[in-house]
Amino acid sequence: MAARRGARRRRPRPDGPHGDDAQGAAVTTSASPVPHTGAGARPGPTVDVHAHVLLPEVDALVTGLPGHTEARELDARRNGPAALAVSGPMVRQRIPRLTDVAVRLAAMDAQGVDVQLVSPSPSHYHYWTDEETAEKVYRLANEATAAHCSAAPERLRGLGLVPLQHPRLTAAALDHALEQGLAGVEISSHAPGRELSDPAYEPLWARAEETGALIFLHPFGCTLDERLDRWYLSNTVGQPTENAVALSHLIFSGVLDRHPGLKVIAAHGGGYLPTHIGRSDHAWSTRSDAGAGCAHPPSSYLKRLYFDSLVHDPHVLRELVRVAGADRVLLGSDFPFDMGTEDPLGALRAARLPEADVEAVRGGTAAALLHLTPA
Repeated sequence: MAARRGARRRRPRPDGPHGDDAQGAAVTTSASPVPHTGAGARPGPTVDVHAHVLLPEVDALVTGLPGHTEARELDARRNGPAALAVSGPMVRQRIPRLTDVAVRLAAMDAQGVDVQLVSPSPSHYHYWTDEETAEKVYRLANEATAAHCSAAPERLRGLGLVPLQHPRLTAAALDHALEQGLAGVEISSHAPGRELSDPAYEPLWARAEETGALIFLHPFGCTLDERLDRWYLSNTVGQPTENAVALSHLIFSGVLDRHPGLKVIAAHGGGYLPTHIGRSDHAWSTRSDAGAGCAHPPSSYLKRLYFDSLVHDPHVLRELVRVAGADRVLLGSDFPFDMGTEDPLGALRAARLPEADVEAVRGGTAAALLHLTPA
């Protein structure tokens, strides 16, 4: 018998895995980007809040340090050899878009995106480092991200890093990011041995609330470890799981009650939590252990959080808008990685939201958060 040929790869549809859009009719999207400058331009900028920059200088700083080899080995175990074999070439192919501002801007033009909120690749968290190295990492990452964005300040805004593994450094790291002109910081869903509900993070939440800084919650890795080491489950299942766990810690522990002005943006649409929040509400209302930490039903806190739109399914995006509100959902693409979308506006249009909701998600809310002013 002849050897079976590998499955032919198909480009993902902007309208997700369903054959029809969220209203049941077939979706078509234009291959040409919607113009964002000049005569006839849309009102207000299109803002992508989920875009990354690669910082080789950060990796050079930590390479060879005690703990680095062990951290890489853990990452390899969690992802599995098949995923690493794909991810390495994928990232290398995207290095120009991750590092070269001119290439980035050209890609943004092709997508119809006016402004990106750029955050370091989560691979730069390096939560295994000691205090001295962690301070060097966050300073270098903050300064390098700010320098990247300064090459196109009208179109690029940035986020820095804080060392979650050393809570006492986090408020100072946030201040350092803001001093560089960044809009806030990016964090993972946990640090080794610490959840986001840990009281040690109270100074970080208080400082972020006081300054109005953005906190971009973007998981990196999943503590389910080797159970997800095949078929890229470490990402497809692990990332939504980590989002749900981290947000649940913020909600159930009362962090959002104590800091109602905290501006948290959850990547990947907040993972599984927004569309399965009813189970959390039920536990809160029926069990004393579940309801002791937060003052209100968990679902009510969705309207205090922000979520990016990167859910890969128009039905899920519509549900996210329904439960959180259109003013709490922000356009996100995960630029330029393969688990993102090359057409964030097409994915948004596929959800067939009311026009006012589309405008809020497309950039209205993000422009306000980033204090963007019309040219």
